[in-house]
Amino acid sequence: MTRIRLNDTTLRDGSHSVRHQYTPEQVRAVVRALDDANIEMIEVTHGDGLGGSSFNYGFSHTSDLDLVEVAVDEARNAKIAVLLLPGLGTVADLKEAHARGAGMVRIATHCTEADISVRHFQAARELGLETGGFLMLSHRISPAELAAQARIMVDAGCQCVYVVDSAGALIMEQAGDRVKALVDEIGDEAQVGFHGHQNMSFGVANSVLAVRAGARQIDGSLAGLGAGAGNSPTEVVATSFAVLGIETGVDVEKIQAAAEDVLKPMVPRLPAIDRSSIVQGQMGVYSSFLLHAERASERYGVPTAEILREVGRRGYVGGQEDMIIDVAVHLSDSAA
Repeated sequence: MTRIRLNDTTLRDGSHSVRHQYTPEQVRAVVRALDDANIEMIEVTHGDGLGGSSFNYGFSHTSDLDLVEVAVDEARNAKIAVLLLPGLGTVADLKEAHARGAGMVRIATHCTEADISVRHFQAARELGLETGGFLMLSHRISPAELAAQARIMVDAGCQCVYVVDSAGALIMEQAGDRVKALVDEIGDEAQVGFHGHQNMSFGVANSVLAVRAGARQIDGSLAGLGAGAGNSPTEVVATSFAVLGIETGVDVEKIQAAAEDVLKPMVPRLPAIDRSSIVQGQMGVYSSFLLHAERASERYGVPTAEILREVGRRGYVGGQEDMIIDVAVHLSDSAA
């Protein structure tokens, strides 16, 4: 079997879990541990990517560009990647990240909006960056429709398109079928990847099925740190792949130590598969909405799970975090 690249997003998706409060010292410690475990790509930015530090998404403790520079300085072998959401991050942000040493950008759009990524892929390739494309909330459309969106990204210069289960809503064949559809569409023109969440507890299983369907890059984060119920835990994915004979080059003992001895002591709260996060998976709600919904629940006295159910009914997508307040107010008024 072709070797799989296991990417780590502790310092990007995991930023949601720590309310974007990573310090330079913490970034150094995590990068050092991941690098020592032979992780080849480490993603570092605000949870919502370059430019994400804002009132709407939450302010960072330290500028993500400064954290990128710290990560690049600490890594000996790993490539440092950044995330960019068009309309939030800009080409200017991308150029600055490149100047700070980033070697890859993953450009993320809603699963039906790949066309807004074209300019950013072109700019990234001109800079010589490795490129990845995130099709977020991939459960929202059929495998064939998702493959058509992947085609747009590949034609624009994307080198790996990821099926992104932003809500942790995909279950087994629902993930594998989407990966296969992308593989069938783009063939050898680009790779296909998978990014899973644990809301319905299928992140690791879906990652295995993604590989069997042809994915060549898989995401994880240490101790599952990430939005919602968290990401597929890097240390569990690496260990499972080793047991199954799927080659990653990752040192299993060192990646387990990175999660247990380095990451866990610095994190006040680890993600959990609880009622609210399960509802996110059930209703297909964007995982990063969880903390926003919890804050709205405290303010308006409405259960978090009920807010998330209504958000799911309304079909909100990433970027509509401000609408969660409207939902909480509506539910509060209805209960009065």
